[in-house]
This record gives sequence, structure tokens and C-alpha cells, in this order.
Amino acid sequence: MHVKEIYAYTSDQSRDVDRKPGTDISRVLMYARLACEREPFDAMEKAIAEVYQLSDDPGGYSKLEFIHEYPLGGRPPMMTHVYQSADGIMTGAKGAPERILKVCHLEKEEVKRMEKVVLQLTSSGYRVLGVCSAVNPVKPFPAMQDDFNWKFEGFLSLYDPPRENAGSVFEKWYGAGITISLVTGDYPETALNIASVTGIRHNGKYLTGDQVMEMQEEKLIQSAGGINIYARMFPEAKLKLINAFKANGQIIAMTGDGVNDAPALKSADVGIAMGKRGADLAKEVSDLIITDDNLEKITEAISYGRKIYSNFKKAIRYIISIHIPIILTASLPLILGWKYPAVFTPIHVIFLELIMGPTCSIFYEREEAEPGIMGKKPRPTLQNIFSGGELWLSITQGIVIAAGLLFLYYYFMGRMYSLEYVRNLVFTTIILSNILLTFANRSFSESIFTTRHYKNALAPWVLFISCGFLFTINMIPAFRNLFKLAPLSITHYMLCLGTSLLSVGWFELYKILTPPINNQKVNA
Repeated sequence: MHVKEIYAYTSDQSRDVDRKPGTDISRVLMYARLACEREPFDAMEKAIAEVYQLSDDPGGYSKLEFIHEYPLGGRPPMMTHVYQSADGIMTGAKGAPERILKVCHLEKEEVKRMEKVVLQLTSSGYRVLGVCSAVNPVKPFPAMQDDFNWKFEGFLSLYDPPRENAGSVFEKWYGAGITISLVTGDYPETALNIASVTGIRHNGKYLTGDQVMEMQEEKLIQSAGGINIYARMFPEAKLKLINAFKANGQIIAMTGDGVNDAPALKSADVGIAMGKRGADLAKEVSDLIITDDNLEKITEAISYGRKIYSNFKKAIRYIISIHIPIILTASLPLILGWKYPAVFTPIHVIFLELIMGPTCSIFYEREEAEPGIMGKKPRPTLQNIFSGGELWLSITQGIVIAAGLLFLYYYFMGRMYSLEYVRNLVFTTIILSNILLTFANRSFSESIFTTRHYKNALAPWVLFISCGFLFTINMIPAFRNLFKLAPLSITHYMLCLGTSLLSVGWFELYKILTPPINNQKVNA
């Protein structure tokens, strides 16, 4: 932010600020500096102090003795500082133009003329401050800063250029189904200019803070659906707006960096503060702090959150699918009174759990975000982690795998193969199915021809360890005896592999032939 233009009321002249040393100091700039903190921390006050330092007499300010402060307050706000100089008491104030014009008690015609000046400045995208002065006020000072005998000095226009990447960042948010609203204390003309420059989509309509406060909540909720620009907003109005959005069933993330943003930041579902320029209070109440103030980091946070959610769903759907065949294979033969009622012993179940646990908690956690994840629409607020179709699809995966296992189980049991032989057939098939299911569930919309290009450092280890285990228990007699298995023929090994491919592979064909399950409702 920097001071762009100064308008002096006494001369009715407006000039651009030359930021080189030697710039003539104006009364407007001097009294604006008087109304700033000694050591400014606000971006606006820093800009005023910076341009004042480039004036002809920057040392004049340091000779003044600060004696009293009226903090930022009122609606719209203003602030006042009182100083002792060698020639008497000097008082400077700055604030919203309409507030400054009001306390200076200008004639109606002059007020209208000044409002036109403000409109001209704000239409260019500038933030405008009114400045006034009071020289040698009588002690004791008035209780309210409005009650000084103010003299109108003029306006300062400041330009806070949008970040260079704002437009591209906003397009990514729109692509992710996120609606963007601009909520600012600036004039509507300034807000509309900023929205146009940065690519915020709007229909030219706006609401002001006063209008927001006057509206009933139901009407505000209705109006908020078609309006994305909110101007001349103050803390109470921002808070009411956030609560209206939330009452409408939307998930709200708000960015802010000032003390005035703190109530709304705290109320938002996700409060996001700027780490460099943000006030301490804003950072304290926020959920996220962008340490380098780069908006692109918000995009990264959204993408990372979606990746975590997506991977969590993959892990849960995998764990549902793989447990169904274990449960059915262990229970149905016993219920139906088969010749071999218990094909699995505790050691087999324990081993399978040792495989499945790391798979769902480590392998899927390491998965990268799927391509296009930022192009998907947010899910409805009240939607469960699974839609009905997704849950039944996972259950179907488990039932199909169980059907393949029980077919082998029953077929070879009926042909008088030994329990150890049948057990090895079933055990080998379920391990192979687990391997295939792990890779099939890396995506619920893309086939393995696409997912095989996904990067996951654990993918080769899953294959190596699983195949290594199969080799060990089948080829080393000591381990084979430990698991109470009989060696299989090559033909039956291939039968196990074929059954696994059919039991899991149908899902790959399903993904190719069926469009992905993707809720299209925008809720953020």
C-alpha cells in the first residue's frame, strides 16, 4: 500500500505524490501523519509515514510531544492524536471521509462537492481517508473526539495493488466450486474496481455495512445468494454476514489481517490470517496463518485437505471391502455345516490383519492428490463420508471377492482335497486379491492404466513384501508347516491368480464404463 494522491481542500487541488526526497509537504499529509501511531504497524499508517519521511521537513514531526489519543472508534471510524508543540497544541484526525466531513460541519453544498471528489478517487480503485485538524483547542479536551472544533484539510488516497497472482488463484478457487465474496471497509466504487481487476465474479450489485445491519436475517440470507460485493463493512456487519452465510448451510472460510476482522474470523468455519501483515489478535483467533501472505498457500491448503479426505475414504472403503470376504469365509462354512468348517486358524487371521493395517493407514496416506481433485465440487455440508452408492460399491467388492474364495473353498473341498490344500488355495487367493484391491482402490474413477502412473514410494514395497511372503510360505517347508498349508500345483496357483483377477478386475471395467460418482453441489 502507498499514498497515491493528495487532495487539499483549501486550494481545491489534487496532485500525485512524488515519492522522491524533496516533495513539498502539505498540510493534509502532515495532519494525517499526526493521526498515525508513532511506530506504525498498520499498512495504511506505514504508507502515510513513509511518504511523510520523503517530505521537505520530516523532522518536524519528531519535535512534537504526544499528549493524548482518541483511539479508532465510531461508525464509520476515525482516530485523533493530540500533540504539544512550541507554538501550542496541535490535533490531527483521520478516518472515513463521511465521518470527517460530518465532524467538520461543512455546508451541504460543500459536502456534496466533496462527495464527488471521493467518488472520483474511489472509482479509480483508491482507498480514501479524510483528514482534519484542530489548532490550540481549549483544555480540558472534549470527552468525544467529534467535539473538537475541526477544520477540514482534505483527502488522502491510497492504493493497495492486488497481489500479482490474485487473478490466477481466484480462478483455481472458482474451478474448485468455491464462491468468492469481497468484504471490505472501502467504498463500493473501490470494491467494484478491485473485484474487476482481480477477476472476482459479480453482477455489479453490492450491500453496505449499514444495509446488512438493517436487514432481517432471513432477507440477508436471500440477498447474500446473489451478491458478492460488500462495502463499507465494519466489524458488526462482517460478523452478521458470516453468520448469515453459515445459517444458509455454507462452509465459510474468511481471510483477514486487521483487528476489525477478528470477530468474523473467529466465527467463520475456517479463519485465515496473514502472518506478515496480520494483527496479533487476528492471528490469535484464526485457524490458519499464511506465514508469507501468499494466497497460493490457501490453494495448497484446500488441495491438501481434499487429498487427506480422499485418501481417508480410500482407506475406509478398502478396509470394508477386504474384511467382508474374511468374515464370510470364516463364518458361512460353519453356519452351513461344511466338511471343513474353519479354513482359517488364528495365525492366518492375525497375519491378514498385519497386512491390512499398514495398507490402509500407511499406503493410502502416502498417496498423492489425484489429478483433477481441485476441479471437483465440494460435498454437501450434511453428507456422510460415503454416499449410498459408494458404500454399496465397497460392499459389492467384498461380496464378489468372498464369492470367489467360497467357490474355490467349496469346489476343492467337494473333491476330497485335504484341509491344508484347501486352506492354501483360499489363503493364497485372498492375499492376491488383497494386493489387487489395494491398487484398484487407488482411484474410484480412474482405471489402473491411469493409476499405475501415480507416484507412491510404498507401491513397489507392497508388491515385493506380499509376493515375498507368498513365496516363503509356499516354498519353505518350515513356514508352510507353521501356517498348516499343503503345497499347490502350478495349475492351481494360476487358478488362484485367475480367481483374484476376476474377483477384483470387474471393478476396473466398472470404472471404465461408468462415470464417476461425484456430487456437483457447490457449498463453499
